[in-house]
Amino acid sequence: MLLYCATSNPGKLREFRDAAGRLAPGEFVFEPLPHLDEIPPAEETGGAFEENATRKALHYSRFTGSSVFADDSGLEVAALGGAPGVHSARFAGPGASSAANNRLLLEKLAGVNDRGARFVCVIALALRGEILGTFHGAVEGEILEEPRGSGGFGYDPLFYYPPLGCTFGEASEEQKLSVSHRGAALRRMIEALPTLRQSKK
Repeated sequence: MLLYCATSNPGKLREFRDAAGRLAPGEFVFEPLPHLDEIPPAEETGGAFEENATRKALHYSRFTGSSVFADDSGLEVAALGGAPGVHSARFAGPGASSAANNRLLLEKLAGVNDRGARFVCVIALALRGEILGTFHGAVEGEILEEPRGSGGFGYDPLFYYPPLGCTFGEASEEQKLSVSHRGAALRRMIEALPTLRQSKK
């Protein structure tokens, strides 16, 4: 089954493809939405992950006759009142690099003892301007005082996951996907797809 993914983030697309290959080998093909770079971007002005994921999925589903999924995900830090949250990708400003976002996060947490945090992901699946479902995933951890590991992307080198004893930047792709917020949300979507397909027949 072909599903289009409305993301221009190569890290996210890679994780989605890897997770699908492990969760349902040979059942799904995830491809970037054709001509995504030519489509006016969806407005991510919502105050919650689900709102932004839904906006994106609805927007991009109008440019194809096939199912499209979009996600909104980010890091919530307890000591920062849930920030950066939906602003995770642009924490240090529009177009900010991961390094800049990580530096700002460490600056804001300087001297803070409570470094509990969680990654959150919401995936919205849409077809021709109609939402078929939304799927949630989250993983709890803590923010280290300096990055460790060169894997993953975004805040992964700072996010320490105690059950693995390492950061997401140090974890293998398989380890990360088995516990990550994105893997959990995708697993729920894949589990729901047979029912969703039947309802559309």
